[in-house]
Amino acid sequence: MADPRHVLVVGGSAAGLSTAEALRRFGFDGALTVLEAEPGPPYDRPPLSKQVLDGSWAPERAALFPAGRLARIGFRHLTGVRAVALDRRRRVVRTDVAGDITYDELVIATGAAPRRLAGDRLPGVHVLRTMTDALRLRDDLLGGGRLLVVGAGFVGLEVAASARRLGVPVTVVDPDPCALAGRLGSAVAGRLLALHAGHGVDLRLGAGVRRITRSGGRPDGLDLTDGTHLEGAAVLVAIGCRPVVDWVAGNGLDAGDGVGCDPRCQAAPGIWAVGDVARWHHDGFGRSMRIEHRQHATEQAQAVARNILGAGLAFTPTPYFWTDHFDVRVQVAGFVPAGATLRPVEGDIVQGRFVARAEHGGRVTGVVAWNSAKAFTAHRRLVPAFAGAARRPTSGNEEQS
Repeated sequence: MADPRHVLVVGGSAAGLSTAEALRRFGFDGALTVLEAEPGPPYDRPPLSKQVLDGSWAPERAALFPAGRLARIGFRHLTGVRAVALDRRRRVVRTDVAGDITYDELVIATGAAPRRLAGDRLPGVHVLRTMTDALRLRDDLLGGGRLLVVGAGFVGLEVAASARRLGVPVTVVDPDPCALAGRLGSAVAGRLLALHAGHGVDLRLGAGVRRITRSGGRPDGLDLTDGTHLEGAAVLVAIGCRPVVDWVAGNGLDAGDGVGCDPRCQAAPGIWAVGDVARWHHDGFGRSMRIEHRQHATEQAQAVARNILGAGLAFTPTPYFWTDHFDVRVQVAGFVPAGATLRPVEGDIVQGRFVARAEHGGRVTGVVAWNSAKAFTAHRRLVPAFAGAARRPTSGNEEQS
């Protein structure tokens, strides 16, 4: 549909709101509606595991868009409204409290929800995705006792660092003895884990969780698969996320791991996906991928907005993310596989600040930096040249809706 009258965006976090804003910036003057399941003003998620959790920011400082910026978009913003079903034939989204909403073009931006352990819906057992999650976890941390973190990924370790800043004892459990090696490379992952150990984080790698134990209606520890029992006053389950796609089931969409899309981020005529929920074909890498990073959400929103308005361009970004731990920021552009060779272009990987290129399979796959933001920006050009280019797709559905 070359000139849509009404664009409906389901999901009002970074990806959804950025899509709405980009549509207006690129000239869309039709009706625009954004649904958001959470009540209240939108907020950014990266500060939840860091500044909000450790108390260095008041919750309102994590606002995603200031009120004036939201108003300038000029859209119907429905908060506390959840999409529960999709009717592709009628181009209708059914909601829980706002009835049926019709659309000409639909943008799916429902994000992802934390994966959980069996029996973890217990006061004192936490996940971290929302502002409410962060504030509840902070209350438990301030109550004293050891925090047990299940999962040595970025969220789990960022929370561990925040808890240590509050003086809370922390144990982190993960079945992978080489946690994060597949995201940062073995050398950088090892250095990051050593940083945590040096700040008093008790790392228990190579053993999974058999069960959460409880006493008096709250968790009191974990039984591990190696027979160890760990005692704790609170538990954070940080074992990744699953795309929120249940409401689009039964519509013929590819929703196995997120909403499957062509290189333009189109899932079907009149339907697009953006952010954590989108799995699209990246022409540069020659495969489908789904990326759960903040910067990516904004970049993909620009592409989706342009393509809704008829640009017809493939989205081929360079994946980029950062993660903060204590006084260290790690930045990655591209990919750093576990078996990659890291070649420093500045600094010292073992001890000091550095920027290094990752080489795997005879080519440069990424660039990684440790507390070297300025140098990292200069060296991101080492990542393959196709990245970030907008161009006509070489594969995928060419039909324009």
